[in-house]
Amino acid sequence: MGKTGLFDLEKHFAFYGAYHSNPINIAIHMLFVWPILFTILLIFYFTPSLFSFGFPLFGSHVVLVFNIGLVLTLIYSVFYVCLDAKAGSLAALVCVICWFASCFLATQLGFSISWKVVVVAQIVCWTGQFIGHGVFEKRAPALLDNLAQAFLMAPFFVLLEALQSFFGYEPYPGFHAIVQARVDAEINEWQEKKKRLIS
Repeated sequence: MGKTGLFDLEKHFAFYGAYHSNPINIAIHMLFVWPILFTILLIFYFTPSLFSFGFPLFGSHVVLVFNIGLVLTLIYSVFYVCLDAKAGSLAALVCVICWFASCFLATQLGFSISWKVVVVAQIVCWTGQFIGHGVFEKRAPALLDNLAQAFLMAPFFVLLEALQSFFGYEPYPGFHAIVQARVDAEINEWQEKKKRLIS
């Protein structure tokens, strides 16, 4: 049974799906969305921390920092679990792995190299996504209409999209059909508005 309000997965996924219906655009997002989150966590590693914890790993020294990067990881993780316990738990695990890996990489690279890696990765990933929307989807990205939802929801939705595509996963029976109907309705509404603006 679907949830309502902030945790209305059907509503959120339909909004996302209306901007991501082209298979190539979806594939591009699957490839680039999580690296964007990872590199954000990588640069946040260097923000002020409440405390840190270091330990040896693979012959190196890793320092986990408890700062804005961890707070962001926890917000994303808890929110995803609230949206859907199963897929959300997997997404939360990936978030934690990204945070841990970003700490490991930041420890090895230092700020002077990390910020360059982040800039290059962000440019490549965002360029890829804008190409996906402009060339294949032929619709502006969701972030232009709902910035918060686009940033907060995107990692979970590309993961859920992958689970649906490759394993037939649904948060509950009938979810995919319900959402697809809402996606089709939203796309039709957008196309009608576009026609009215042209005419």
